[in-house]
Amino acid sequence: MWTPPQRIRHPVLDTRWPTRDEASQSRWFSPLAFGPLHLHERTWVPAMVPWRATGDGLVTGDVLEWYGRFADGQPGAIVVEATGIRDIPSGPLLRIGDDRFIPGLTELVKLVHTRSSGKTRLLIQLIDFLAVKRRPPAEKFFRRFWRPTNEHKKRLEAALGCDTGNLSQTEIAEYLLTHPEVHAQVLTARELRDLQVGYREDVNDLHLPHIRDLPKHLPNLFADAAKRAQQAGFDGVELHYAHAYTMASFLSKTNTRTDGYGGSLKGRLRLPLEVYQAVRQTVGSAYTLGCRMLADEVIDGGNRVEDACAIARRFAEAGMDFISVSKGGKFDDAKQPKVGDAVYPYTGPSGYECMPTVYSDERGPFGRNIGLAAAIRRSIRERGLDTPVVAAGGINSFEMAEQILADGAADIVAAARQSLADPDWFRKTRLGRGHEVRRCKYTNYCEALDTKHKQVTCQLWDRVALDEPGVSKSTDGRRRLVAPAWDPDPPS
Repeated sequence: MWTPPQRIRHPVLDTRWPTRDEASQSRWFSPLAFGPLHLHERTWVPAMVPWRATGDGLVTGDVLEWYGRFADGQPGAIVVEATGIRDIPSGPLLRIGDDRFIPGLTELVKLVHTRSSGKTRLLIQLIDFLAVKRRPPAEKFFRRFWRPTNEHKKRLEAALGCDTGNLSQTEIAEYLLTHPEVHAQVLTARELRDLQVGYREDVNDLHLPHIRDLPKHLPNLFADAAKRAQQAGFDGVELHYAHAYTMASFLSKTNTRTDGYGGSLKGRLRLPLEVYQAVRQTVGSAYTLGCRMLADEVIDGGNRVEDACAIARRFAEAGMDFISVSKGGKFDDAKQPKVGDAVYPYTGPSGYECMPTVYSDERGPFGRNIGLAAAIRRSIRERGLDTPVVAAGGINSFEMAEQILADGAADIVAAARQSLADPDWFRKTRLGRGHEVRRCKYTNYCEALDTKHKQVTCQLWDRVALDEPGVSKSTDGRRRLVAPAWDPDPPS
């Protein structure tokens, strides 16, 4: 992953944990009701992809263990990983694009409700994504995928400053294969990207019928997926409108579609609102429905916080029950992958801002994005709306979470990596045992595994008690897949 050039190592700061009485009087551990949902506290585990489903997207025992372990900590809410709304191959990522996925998801809901003693609300994040191919070897690109045209030949002649004569298409391709210094002058920007990074579909690809027709199909796909989530017993749905994926791409200023679904803010909002309206009509007003969105894309020509505020206001006006705020995580500035690997949207500057590490600039990684959530919440409140805002990003202490709420920067405080480091940390803190919390070091060990689509674990516990009876291990047998159990009532 990219890190700021200053590369200052910031220590995880000491913190004061509350007593049990202090925790019981705190904002973070106070209830919140919004729309049809009631949280017993304002703690929230946002969506994380653990790569534990089957290759067909079905719930496995490892999936159940993963979410059951978070449920042990009894947070106010857990959001299940980005779950594909299409019934298409997508690796070990959960899917909900067909009724056959409902039984496994139903079992997951029941498990979380049971393991949390009925305290944790379980939502599911619904996602659509476009095709991304691995970076091809140059030989494969020029000999199999690329087709030179007369325009390419003219550019080659201009680059060389001479007539290329009667070179055939094959000969032009072979020449470019062995002369990378002229690629930038001959290939289009899109072709150069496909060569250097790998083929990737884009919402602006109106020449592709299935991309052009996305507005026709996505509202129903999302609505059908949400109906299945409702049938499975989930307490709500979070529409994935963030990061590098389809819906965020429609919202982005980089969306230049000319069919009424791009360009202006109104055009860029059109499909996300149509998706929301289709889902709302399907699940009804008594079902929780919100979204995850970006407060800043952190890319050239992308949305900034002012754009995000306008988008969030429109979502709140439309009736979304909550807005969860994130930042960055785009393909546009991602690190070039190795040949044979696919580009990963969390490896560039925008990806860093999504998951900042202890190696940072002078601002440091902790609570780095809270000001963005505060701006969005303030913008919504100025319209007289009380839609709850969920803040996240580098939060690993009660003190920080409580201050966020005291400052009015958010209504709910979420923590992903810290919850992975210690799934019991909410419960430990609530019981006045914060000194037992295993605190995240923000080295992004977990994110490095995610980058390679390996089963995600935490370095703070995945080598602990590997010989423990019944412990589930990674496919290579070297790491445990869930954190060791914590006993809130140890023997005296």
